[in-house]
Amino acid sequence: MGKTYKIAVVNGDGIGTEIVPAGVSVLDAVAEKYGFNLEKEEFPFGAGYFKHHGKFMADDALETLKEFDAIFFGAVGLPDVDDTLPAKDYTFRVRTSFQQYVNYRPVKLFPGIESPLRYKTEKDIDFVVVRENNEGEFVQSGKIMHGNQPGGVAIDTSIFTRFGIERIAHYSFKLARKRNKKVTNVTKSNTLISSLAYWDRVIAEIAEKYPDVEYNKMYIDNASASFVLRPEIFDVILTTNLFGDILSDLGGAIMGSLGLGGSGNINPEKDFPSMFEPIHGSAPDIAGQNIANPIGQIWSAAIMLEHLGETEAAENIMAGIEATTAKGNLTKDLRGTASTLEVAQSVVEYIKAPKLSTV
Repeated sequence: MGKTYKIAVVNGDGIGTEIVPAGVSVLDAVAEKYGFNLEKEEFPFGAGYFKHHGKFMADDALETLKEFDAIFFGAVGLPDVDDTLPAKDYTFRVRTSFQQYVNYRPVKLFPGIESPLRYKTEKDIDFVVVRENNEGEFVQSGKIMHGNQPGGVAIDTSIFTRFGIERIAHYSFKLARKRNKKVTNVTKSNTLISSLAYWDRVIAEIAEKYPDVEYNKMYIDNASASFVLRPEIFDVILTTNLFGDILSDLGGAIMGSLGLGGSGNINPEKDFPSMFEPIHGSAPDIAGQNIANPIGQIWSAAIMLEHLGETEAAENIMAGIEATTAKGNLTKDLRGTASTLEVAQSVVEYIKAPKLSTV
């Protein structure tokens, strides 16, 4: 047996209790095939945990999770729990505490799936949104003053540091070198003339260190339109926390469903565990029906294995996803009839199938 990786499994809420086990079944199959071991431990954190304990995770959760190589996470949030809490008390807390400053969200059109963009094909939709994950608009530096009074005031302050901008820029340019050598900085510095003008300035300085990578700047409004009209122009998109959150959902939409999108909250240096999750939410309205699309979760499993260094296994999962979609094994969100378990089982069967000899 090869390496052993400690994986914290957090189903979370809603469909997380269905798609995470589906993803784990794929991980187990590929680990057996490629000879490494996944030492998994489940944790019940999320909005359901909050309803019983008054908090989204145990008091010692971060210390406990810190000892793992990765966190395999579903989604967080329930209708009867204040929706301002899940991000603050779970997602952002984990991302910030473990310096997961890269939010890696790939976008691609899988075979057998028609994009809502009727003139676009697989070769047109294949790029990565790299979202700065620890700073920017989501740092929660704000306050509500006299909120119930006629003169109430609410303030949220975006924070950008040279350190934070430089490290996400370096990651993006290095990633582009492995892809099609093109970085597009999505910004809005013509109106946010302090914070995002500084963002642009620092990224331009870093771009000079990568003369082999084409560098462009694009405003968020133009980028949003171009996702729909010209997705083929993108390779690596480098953007802020808020813009990346919005654009990656738009990326999911042009793939055909948010249920397809996988992601990684990554600490590239591996000083802390990274967390891997689909881009969608907990979708409690369809929970428990075995109809949720598990592909985003399974893709997140592939991103996790690639981060851990099991590249061949990650590629095998991706091939299994593509074989599954090509066969039309699709869930309801993609106008198919397959169940959550059937889609996962299709990927598992692909992984386990013996290779045919080419001799």
